[in-house]
Order: sequence, then C-alpha cells, then structure tokens
Amino acid sequence: MKSIETNILIKAPIEVLWKAFMLFSAYPDWNTVMTVSGEAELGNRLHVNVSLNGKASSFKPKVSLIEDERKFEWKGSWGHGRLFSGTHYFHFYPEGEGQTRFIHGERFSGIFSRAILKKIGKSTEEGFVAFNRALKEYAEDLVI
Repeated sequence: MKSIETNILIKAPIEVLWKAFMLFSAYPDWNTVMTVSGEAELGNRLHVNVSLNGKASSFKPKVSLIEDERKFEWKGSWGHGRLFSGTHYFHFYPEGEGQTRFIHGERFSGIFSRAILKKIGKSTEEGFVAFNRALKEYAEDLVI
C-alpha cells in the first residue's frame, strides 16, 4: 500500500476547525483546490471536484468513517477496488490550548496504485498542502 500524508498545526480549537471543515458549502469561499457537496453521513456518496495545476477532476467517493471532531474519511475506487482505490482521510488532534494538528492524507491500493501514484503523487501532495494552508488561514480568521 502506498500513501501520502501531510499535516499542519492550526491555531484554532478543534471544535472551530471541525465546523469549518465540515461546512462543505463554504469551501469555495476559502480554497481553490477542492469543493465537496453531499451529506457527510456514513455510507453516503459525496461529489468532490479537485483542481490541481490547471487540471480538474471529479469523483463520487463514499463516506467510510466519521468520528465527531476527530476523523473524517471517504473511499473511492476504480474496478471494484482491485484496480485502484484510495481512502482519503482528514484527522484532527488537539495539541495545546486552542490548537489542532490537522492530518490530511490518502492511502492507495490496487493493481495500478503504484503507477497512478507515481504519476499524480507530487501534484496530489501539493494539493493537500495548499488545502491545509487555506483551511488554516480560514479557521484562524474565525477565531480572531
């Protein structure tokens, strides 16, 4: 299994960060990397649009894990997961007073995962970092 993982320390309480993250309708107001629509409930499909380096893509992953104010994950696949699948995760950890460590990553599996990750790995990681920075700025502005 291959993976990409990024993290950032955000000067906002976990409750504020979680609410900002889960308000999908506000995503266009604060980031240019990703939009999400749909109900964040276990088993539901979301509609995700991603724009990286001028290339747009969209997919419909299924919400696979929700732990209130702690973890949110979705899983998408191609070829019933045997060919390629990815579990995209967002984890939130309190770190000191009024701060949260935001972990953002994806675990890839399937026959084509190595080849696909080799092709998109760098731009995907850059997109995660850009999303993280935008979320940090947005959430920290909410605290002020």
